[in-house]
Amino acid sequence: MEAIQKSVSGKNLPEKKFRAGPIVATIWANSGISKDGEKVSYRTISFERTYKDKNDEWQTTSSLRMNDLPKAILVLTKAYESLSLTENVIEEEA
Repeated sequence: MEAIQKSVSGKNLPEKKFRAGPIVATIWANSGISKDGEKVSYRTISFERTYKDKNDEWQTTSSLRMNDLPKAILVLTKAYESLSLTENVIEEEA
């Protein structure tokens, strides 16, 4: 299993990224405090498409074009698969 890198110079690093061309799904490990005051861990997924603007500068957006949809489905499926397999391993180890 991959080690989770918490931070470099104060920034939270992604746990894993899945990329298909300009489409990226990123898994983030997070922690917080529950209503009961207990420490909890959870994961979130960010999703974006990268592109170059008129000035040849890289930008990101959450808007997709029709041709982006198959790649979006692929990276989101891979993120879900990774999270599901990780959760199953954690449950088996407990």
